[in-house]
Amino acid sequence: MSIFTAIDFDDHEQITFFYDKKTKLKAIIAIHNTYRGPALGGCRMWPYADEQQAITDALRLSRGMTYKAAMANLPFGGGKAIIIGDSHKDKSPALLRALGKSIEDLHGRYITAEDVGTSVEDMDSIGETTSYVAGRSTGSGNPAPFTAIGLYKSIQAAVEYRLKKSSLKGLKIAVQGLGNVGYPLCKLLREEGADLIVTDIDPTLVKRVVKEFNAHAVPPDAIYGVDADVFSPCALGAILNDHTIPQLRCTIIAGSANNQLDSSRHGQILADKKILYAPDYIINAGGLINVSYEGPFYSVERVKQHIETIPKTLLQVFQIAESRHISTNEAADLIAEERFREDDEINHVF
Repeated sequence: MSIFTAIDFDDHEQITFFYDKKTKLKAIIAIHNTYRGPALGGCRMWPYADEQQAITDALRLSRGMTYKAAMANLPFGGGKAIIIGDSHKDKSPALLRALGKSIEDLHGRYITAEDVGTSVEDMDSIGETTSYVAGRSTGSGNPAPFTAIGLYKSIQAAVEYRLKKSSLKGLKIAVQGLGNVGYPLCKLLREEGADLIVTDIDPTLVKRVVKEFNAHAVPPDAIYGVDADVFSPCALGAILNDHTIPQLRCTIIAGSANNQLDSSRHGQILADKKILYAPDYIINAGGLINVSYEGPFYSVERVKQHIETIPKTLLQVFQIAESRHISTNEAADLIAEERFREDDEINHVF
């Protein structure tokens, strides 16, 4: 099992493994970069098939958080906590408190928050043993609605840029994943008059959205081939790959899932197909922005004002990609890397 030579290592500053015999906690905390500040990133709990898969996910997600914080102009670096296990069966307050102790041992280099498989209540449990946690019930709470707001505004910006339309009314938007972000996104889209095509591995979530928003449901594997103006992946990552991209019949891709591109080369493949890809770590930053404002001066209005900068950043990326004839993910990376690398490592151009 290689770490330092792994393709996803990407100069990570620290990777720490934790095991608690009593609770059976198996956790990985990856800290990618702290040049802008302490690493901030959610805690994901997932039943990974093996340890290598968990490590790879931790590295990719941690790296993505560095880029996300940089593009959102936040004074934080990127990190991620991974718990190996089924959140429906293996999670307990004791296990989460054990993770909190592990985070506390890092002395503030990493701050955790909610992610897939964890909740606000879980952050409360983690907060019993560490102060380095955001998104508790006594703090800013669930960040997902803020992620949905930033995503919604980014879809509007992408539609105006590529389709030259100032409204989403009548547009077909395919949403993959109807959970904490996908559901509020569907609500916002439907309120503006968009026609929704939806899917999720949980049929109860699908039925809810179909009933409430008059959406058309398709099987999970069929979502890639639907005829849509916008495809919005809001589930797990690596779904834009050699198998799925040839199926796509959309004009724009803009979703909240982290690491949607299976490989950076897939961004260029999308560009070659004339599909406008909105880099995920730009447009899904609303939740991160929200938790970053936690503290005695927390204000929802300040958070929303910051979220308003997301579509402006996205348009800058589109323009740079177009002027330089590069993919949008490459353009986004250029800007982000300038912001989180030390001054002597890069010549500033943005």
